[in-house]
Amino acid sequence: MINQDYFRNKEITVVGLARSGLACANLLYSVGARVSVTENKNSTQVKDYALKLHPSVRRELGGHSREFIQERDLIVTSPGVEYSSQVLAWARELGIPVISEIECAWILCPASVIATTGTNGKTTTTTLIAEVLKASGRNAFALGNIGTPFSAQVNQIESRDFVSLEVSSFQLETIKSFKPKIAVILNFTPDHLDRYPDMSSYLAAKSRIFMNQDNRDYLVLNYDFPILRRLAGKSNARIVYFNQKMHFNPNFSAVIAVASILGIEQSLCEDVFHSFRGLPHRLERVAEFQQREFINYSKATNPGSTVFALNNIQKPVILIAGGRDKGFDYNLIRDLVCSKTKLLILIGEAKDKIKQAFQDKLPLKEVYDLKEASEAAFMGSKPGDCILFSPMCSSFDMFRDYQHRGEVFKEAVLELIKKKIRVS
Repeated sequence: MINQDYFRNKEITVVGLARSGLACANLLYSVGARVSVTENKNSTQVKDYALKLHPSVRRELGGHSREFIQERDLIVTSPGVEYSSQVLAWARELGIPVISEIECAWILCPASVIATTGTNGKTTTTTLIAEVLKASGRNAFALGNIGTPFSAQVNQIESRDFVSLEVSSFQLETIKSFKPKIAVILNFTPDHLDRYPDMSSYLAAKSRIFMNQDNRDYLVLNYDFPILRRLAGKSNARIVYFNQKMHFNPNFSAVIAVASILGIEQSLCEDVFHSFRGLPHRLERVAEFQQREFINYSKATNPGSTVFALNNIQKPVILIAGGRDKGFDYNLIRDLVCSKTKLLILIGEAKDKIKQAFQDKLPLKEVYDLKEASEAAFMGSKPGDCILFSPMCSSFDMFRDYQHRGEVFKEAVLELIKKKIRVS
């Protein structure tokens, strides 16, 4: 690692104790900082994380106190902590710098960073960039919002390596000097309107990914989005565009654009694409039964993800949707959904709001849970149909996270199939 003296002997509080907060706190302790952690929750999971902290790291669970903020040299915040929160307001009031976990790891990282953001497709693209780099003979790490925190592995990274980093708008809110060699913005559609007051604020957060880049760096933009094309005039980096090519989806096209910057042939990218089997909960094929295909897209936490799914499925669709609303206007995608979907099945807190957008245009059914939804979808389908679980909402009304939600859906589908087999 580099720049370890930047943190040595500093008093630092990490705000938020989930995966990134845990990794960051232990990393900072390892380079000689005096570390504290403050976490608002006191759940079983939080207590489990607390047990994994170095014993010398001070911690408070179940609430934030001013004591854990004052007289600090630096505050490092986890992405789940809103910029407007009281704990970060205390830091600003006291004039204490606040940075994100990805910035903390970036300061210590000796390798080239390729950072990917966008509303949808970040994890798949981040994974594929790393796989293409590995196929070309380079050593690469896929880190960040993808699931493994940057802080968790930065101590294993050498100067000749590459980091393919997934970054969310939440993580970008508090960067100061973060400067990726290549920044990628995949797309931009409504999301997180429960956190941002409007789309302009959401775009401003995403745009911070290139704010420190210069003419030695690259900004890769999706040409099919006019709002992203206009960002080119605000960047000091070299601009590289991509768009959806005839036999590549936009994520693949973005990977090819990044590869071209690094001198990697498109043919090698295509070899990686052909062997790629996808990621769990992202257009994941669960089963085919009685000529019906079941697809799990639990990661679809906004309408844009569902639009992507519908545009990539050629069969008639039975759509299962719903969860906790994030402030979306579902009327904006009504025409596409109605043109591709024959039946809409609704679950969760948002079902009444979604119903208002579709009830006069599309047959729909309200159900209690995913087991009932899977049964209703099967009963409403015909051979040749696709039963698509693409919620368009967050999972937190009924589940721990989108992974938990996706696993419950898959279990419901497999139980349905067993039941139908027994009956037949």
